[in-house]
Amino acid sequence: MIQTLKNAFKTKEVRDKILMTLLLIAIYRLGSFIPVPGIDTSVTQSAFNGQNFLGILNAITGGALANGTLFAIGISPYINASIIVQLLTVAVPSLERLSRQGDEGRKKLTKITRYFTVVLAAIQAVGILFAFSNQGVLNADLISVEYTMPTWVLFIFVSLILVAGSCLCMWIGERITEYGVSNGMSLLIFVGILATAGTSILSAFQSVIDSGFSSGGWELLGFFVMAIIIFAFIVLVDKAERKITVQYAKQIKGNKMYGGQNTTIPIRVNGSGVLPLIFAFAITSFPEMLFNTFWAGQDWVNWYTVNLGTQSWVYPIALTIFIFLFAFFYQQVQFNPVEVSKNIQNNGGFIPGIRPGQPTAEYLTKVIQRITFYGALFLAIIAFVPSLLFSLIGASEIGLLNTFSATGMLIVVSVALEFDKSLENLLMMKYYRGFLK
Repeated sequence: MIQTLKNAFKTKEVRDKILMTLLLIAIYRLGSFIPVPGIDTSVTQSAFNGQNFLGILNAITGGALANGTLFAIGISPYINASIIVQLLTVAVPSLERLSRQGDEGRKKLTKITRYFTVVLAAIQAVGILFAFSNQGVLNADLISVEYTMPTWVLFIFVSLILVAGSCLCMWIGERITEYGVSNGMSLLIFVGILATAGTSILSAFQSVIDSGFSSGGWELLGFFVMAIIIFAFIVLVDKAERKITVQYAKQIKGNKMYGGQNTTIPIRVNGSGVLPLIFAFAITSFPEMLFNTFWAGQDWVNWYTVNLGTQSWVYPIALTIFIFLFAFFYQQVQFNPVEVSKNIQNNGGFIPGIRPGQPTAEYLTKVIQRITFYGALFLAIIAFVPSLLFSLIGASEIGLLNTFSATGMLIVVSVALEFDKSLENLLMMKYYRGFLK
């Protein structure tokens, strides 16, 4: 990746794209420090820090959610809207037809996704403010001491600002995709996670230095060694794939011969990415978050937290089950064995040793199910192992136990690999343009 960056900065067109990407990211980070008038940050910081689903959202925004800033909601409504639209293209025939209409269809789907983003941003903003209203998240005295603003006016005012900030994040992400390098939405999430982790690591360094390296030094070193090992394991699995060989028969048309070449169908082990992990965290954490928000301190809520919540033995089992369910579901949405089998047969191709048609579809289904199982198993391991290993080396003593969540580590690796691949594609396009000239 370092060599790719060196080559990219030597090429003017690619260098301009990188600089544009950095400029837009700087604007995004600047918005993450602009406070929203009327939000009591002491309430948000105590509510959104941690390893629950709200903690994941806070990490994605780079701490903007806990600090109550302009980009507190961030890009998460757009990500959710994209997932919803993508899933609806399978169930709704009109959206499925749009997905097959090329650039025009994609433009219409993008417009629908933007509308969904505004709706989801409004729901998320209102939901967060309403859920924590009893804890005093809104404070009119922070705006003006002399003039008392009605609560409902302040509620609407802050909600509109949060929705506008989310829409601005969406615009920045789209501009990065259009004028910069790689996918803008992924880069914004990447930057947010690194910003949150970087703040925690700097605080740990400062505490170790203040103690004169008498305490926390070995724990900090062990944390970095363990993080490198886990990142290497994630990269290894993320790049792993099963290649299915496909042969095409030779066809003679006129005086020319077509076909006869071999190709492969690459199937990634972790083809569903981090989405099953995010969905599983959201579903398993949502009931406890809801109960603690509206009925905090109740006896039955405490019983639920201990026996069925994140502190119970039921939680890891439920999380693992949901990871497997979502992994298989998302793989079915992404890869249709019957359609792939028809395309291979229509183009005169076949898988060696497998008859075309239905036997090919059954073979692909069996392969996909096996690979998805191992991908889901990998996600289940990553969901628990990092926190367990970090706690064993004493990362909690220096405040680094919750620095890297499983979801955050997967996102960082996936986006970094995607960015490197995008740079290589841009350099390759520049090379071919020069060759054609």
